Amino acid sequence: MLVKTPARLTWLSTAVGFLATASAFAAPARDPSGTWLTEDERARIRVEKCGPTQDNLCGFVVWMKTPEGDEPASKRDTKNPDPKKRNRPVLGHQLMMGLTANEEGRYVGKIYNNEDGKSYDVTVWSEQPGTLNVKGCLIAFLCSTQIWTRTNSVLPGQLAGATGTPTGPTPEPEWASKAAVTPASAASPARRDQRPKP
Repeated sequence: MLVKTPARLTWLSTAVGFLATASAFAAPARDPSGTWLTEDERARIRVEKCGPTQDNLCGFVVWMKTPEGDEPASKRDTKNPDPKKRNRPVLGHQLMMGLTANEEGRYVGKIYNNEDGKSYDVTVWSEQPGTLNVKGCLIAFLCSTQIWTRTNSVLPGQLAGATGTPTGPTPEPEWASKAAVTPASAASPARRDQRPKP
């Protein structure tokens, strides 16, 4: 016996199948890790994977162009909404906050602007190995895209150390790498508590 399927159910199953196929073929996010010179050439931003599973994307200011005679380290984050952060150096601070990959193969999230102390929606993607597209939006219909250029050199005053070290940029606590507990370090407290055998 032949059972007729209602047209509505046929349409629904076709739509579900299409969405499943589209998800399967979603563009993978190109890894934009590296150091990038901003479009206005006033800063270099280190972009790298971050988060507990290294699936997020964070960005840090590792070099700044300043007026001659000024020290980059003297510039402070005075407009930060958090009073505790207003005395921190701008050089080395985190400005991209754990961006996540979307179905288009781009990274989305928030970017912090120390010049006004505000955070904005941002989308980051790389179409070519040497350039990074950074689209910031003040509001949904007021967006602009900058093109950052990859740089492999190190300038005087640039933070070249690993993130979270004295010579590298400083991550926000929620994005800092957690030191792995080794079996030896985990066992050491127990050894300290043991008393010597008579």
